[in-house]
Amino acid sequence: MARGGMERWRDRLALVTGASGGIGAAVARALVQQGLKVVGCARTVGNIEELAAECKSAGYPGTLIPYRCDLSNEEDILSMFSAIRSQHSGVDICINNAGLARPDTLLSGSTSGWKDMFNVNVLALSICTREAYQSMKERNVDDGHIININSMSGHRVVPQSVAHFYSATKYAVTALTEGLRQELREAQTHIRATCISPGLVETQFAFKLHDKDPEKAAATYEHIKCLKPEDVAQAIIYVLSTPPHVQIGDIQMRPTEQVT
Repeated sequence: MARGGMERWRDRLALVTGASGGIGAAVARALVQQGLKVVGCARTVGNIEELAAECKSAGYPGTLIPYRCDLSNEEDILSMFSAIRSQHSGVDICINNAGLARPDTLLSGSTSGWKDMFNVNVLALSICTREAYQSMKERNVDDGHIININSMSGHRVVPQSVAHFYSATKYAVTALTEGLRQELREAQTHIRATCISPGLVETQFAFKLHDKDPEKAAATYEHIKCLKPEDVAQAIIYVLSTPPHVQIGDIQMRPTEQVT
């Protein structure tokens, strides 16, 4: 009899990008708690190594494997997937969590800032998606799952000029996830594609967007009770727990007190 819920993912491998903190770290921890092998990648892996040690000492049934990867570099991504293939067979779940925000407006922003955001938020996500699918296809994995951590900024544009290009990259994620769903159906697989679109989450994100005004960044999280990274992780657990015939396209989640 086939295993249901999260039990069917036990001992299988999930890749979580941007796992060194915030949402990515919370997701990696939650999956290890559920008994998965998790490759957590980031440009620096010190925090991931600490989290892996914490998970091991806590006696969680899964394993967290830190991997250093610069997602703005395609060769780094391809090397990571090659290592996962040779050491762990391949990817069953790909969670594209890594995201980048730069305070570059449309009227006066730097081209380099725009490129940085596009390279990580759009291109790296697309490369990881392609490689994860190929990993599943070559092993005849028909029940894999690709989850993109999107944003409410991928569904509406807020009147905050430093966030407008970032929002454009997240609108791209919305389109890419639906396009992926359609291509997976055309390929006659049962691999699923899902967006998770949180509103305001209490992470270091605002400090990157308002890097020259730390007081403004801190105030972002003080006027309402924000989502926690663990709230987003639980949404992912819910999506993965649904029966294989259920396709969750997008979960839009905000703090109850958030207006926009």
